[in-house]
Amino acid sequence: MTEPVADAVSDAPAERYLLRQKLTMMVNRYEIVRQDESGAELGLLCFAEQKRMAAKEQVTFFTDSVKAHPLFGFKARRRLDLGSTYDVVDSHGRPIGWFKKHFKASLVSSTWTLGLPDGREFVGTERNVKVAVARRLWEIVPVIGDIPGPFVYHFDFVAPDGSVALDSTKRAGIKDVYQVTLPALPDGKPIDWRVGMAMAVALDALQSR
Repeated sequence: MTEPVADAVSDAPAERYLLRQKLTMMVNRYEIVRQDESGAELGLLCFAEQKRMAAKEQVTFFTDSVKAHPLFGFKARRRLDLGSTYDVVDSHGRPIGWFKKHFKASLVSSTWTLGLPDGREFVGTERNVKVAVARRLWEIVPVIGDIPGPFVYHFDFVAPDGSVALDSTKRAGIKDVYQVTLPALPDGKPIDWRVGMAMAVALDALQSR
């Protein structure tokens, strides 16, 4: 008798990543580091830089510090649109996924949809509703809203069958560091790590939009 698929999937290892944000005077730099199952760092995979005063509708990830080799990126279909869909593309501009923030639902708790080319979709929400509401109140208070909040927030992206495709957990501390996990889905594989990490960066870069 063959082993049930569910049991086989439960033993499949999840992919683990660290997402670090480094702030400078002119740019926000995001670094993606791969981890093994124990959490040990395996090295820098890629990074992206976002100019502070520039529009945030496009982010490109590079493999090297001179930014000669783009690896993947995401870009809004429409500029300056709170409900815009963002396409994730590979180094040749071919679509590998998309995501969209739901503006009305996000007035209380940030809500996103992450989609794949094969039609699968995952809804991402903040794990703690009370933290989500407190963070929203912080953001709307004049002057205070311009100061980074003290809230540690986490997101889970879930399929209709309840399987988790991505979870992003912000570590407590002064620096913005996220633990991002891409679990194996019922087909035995996690989602494309490029799509997952584009979504993880967007949760930070586009969170206030």
